[in-house]
Amino acid sequence: MRYISHEDFGRLLHDLERDYQVYVPCRKNIHRYYRPYAGLTDDVVIGEVRAFEPLKAFFFRARQKVAEGFSPDVVHGEDRPVCIVGAKACDLKAFAILDHVFRGHDYADPYYARAREANLIISADCTYAIDTCFCLALNVDPYPREAFDINLSPLDDGFLVETGSQKGTAIVAGRAALFADAGEQRTRDRNETRRHVIQAVQKNIEQNRIPHQDALEGAVARNYEAEIWADEAQTCVECGACNTICPTCHCFLLYDQKGKAHIERFRIWDACLLKDFARVAGGANPRPKLWMRLRNRFEKKFDFFPKVAGMYACTGCGRCISACPAKIDIRRILKRLVNHA
Repeated sequence: MRYISHEDFGRLLHDLERDYQVYVPCRKNIHRYYRPYAGLTDDVVIGEVRAFEPLKAFFFRARQKVAEGFSPDVVHGEDRPVCIVGAKACDLKAFAILDHVFRGHDYADPYYARAREANLIISADCTYAIDTCFCLALNVDPYPREAFDINLSPLDDGFLVETGSQKGTAIVAGRAALFADAGEQRTRDRNETRRHVIQAVQKNIEQNRIPHQDALEGAVARNYEAEIWADEAQTCVECGACNTICPTCHCFLLYDQKGKAHIERFRIWDACLLKDFARVAGGANPRPKLWMRLRNRFEKKFDFFPKVAGMYACTGCGRCISACPAKIDIRRILKRLVNHA
């Protein structure tokens, strides 16, 4: 375990800018968002809670050119690798889903695989919880355990530092002068903060009576024809915000457009809540009703992925709760599924 002061951490990020585009989480009103690093200013928040936009945006772009003309070559831009600072455990857990989709089969998506290999993740513990956090219900701790290169545990005067990959270990070893031994007291302080955050998340779960993931097995299948879906879909405005803000949603659409010299093919995020998502040639649609599309979202996360990949495609981050203008609450639906006779 190592320690780095705030001042030396700023030096570390400045040094990393030679090889990476560095992004840090910042606070604006009640939201946190990523922006390019421009020094450790007052609005930079390495701890606190997850940013509003999901980490997947750095690895699976919302819009990306994937082909040009009729060339079989993979189109790569000139973007430098990215260093993301302050990523939280709920986002890192999403890599298990995204890796399964984009790297877990005979064909690996070249864009996602390249980003996973080249980008650097400096994660951070959550230092408190907001009322939409329920990660513990999905077996996700509010501090990273895996899928990071370097993890930071915020302290009053700096950060406790752990490495989680060879890349992270090499970065710390190569800049040894910036780091010091953590010491027992700093480790105790870190553990105490983690304990308080766990208690806060657990309080959210108890107050909202959110079922643990063990209780979710078979819940969607048992309620496949239940009235729950139509009832919950009454206020849905079909905006797709829950899909795009989710750290594990990964569906996309390919479309072609005329470029300056060639036809160009782009990949953009798609959303299963949108009516045209499942539409096929001739206009037929296997999910013509909005409640069917809402059901499909839950079926994918809580039935399909446990069966095919052995894991739930939800991390308890609560972003979809905050993003939904219709106030559809994933926690309420999960509770209804488990408790419905």
